[in-house]
Amino acid sequence: MAGVRARPAPAGAAAVSALVAGIDEAGRGPLAGPVVVAAVVFDPVRPRINGLDDSKQLAHARREELYARIVDRALAWHVVAIDAAEIDRINIYQATMLGMRRAMEAVAHVAGLARIDGNAIPPGLPCAAEAWVGGDARDRSIAAASILAKVTRDRAMLALHGEFPAYGFDGHKGYGTPAHLAALRAHGPCPQHRRSFAPVREAGARDLFAAG
Repeated sequence: MAGVRARPAPAGAAAVSALVAGIDEAGRGPLAGPVVVAAVVFDPVRPRINGLDDSKQLAHARREELYARIVDRALAWHVVAIDAAEIDRINIYQATMLGMRRAMEAVAHVAGLARIDGNAIPPGLPCAAEAWVGGDARDRSIAAASILAKVTRDRAMLALHGEFPAYGFDGHKGYGTPAHLAALRAHGPCPQHRRSFAPVREAGARDLFAAG
């Protein structure tokens, strides 16, 4: 299949089932907040959820509605957040891979295959895995994971807005919009900014939250 990479299960791994865990992330690109990864396993005997799609193609209200339905109907699901400090410590790519592995480990008792959106397969997975380019538009379990990850991250950024209202996290969710960059220039980074990202690093000279 075009755009698919596969990796067999580790040697000696027991075959749990033929069920698939869809895995996707939200928040690799923003300058602040966590990267969030979700895994979703659907029960093939339960009715399908209509309207699943890449979370970026759905309105906020629709994502919230689908979030509730996914959580209710999934056989298993798990969400992992890797915070800004960890992202700075190991870099955003490794943080995303770590989140994917942790999310899969949490549902590996019911799923025998990890199906991941993108072109990279995290090391250390407990099962066979596939990476699907554009998977959030091609596989319903990946689409469901993208929705859980996106809704969870958006909620987290709304909470951070309450702590640090000067940055406008409720609007841009941490992405590098002109308004966000202007706030960084005016106030410097807050504790939830990713200091390893260039725009944040460049604003660090005005870090009003630095110790001492």
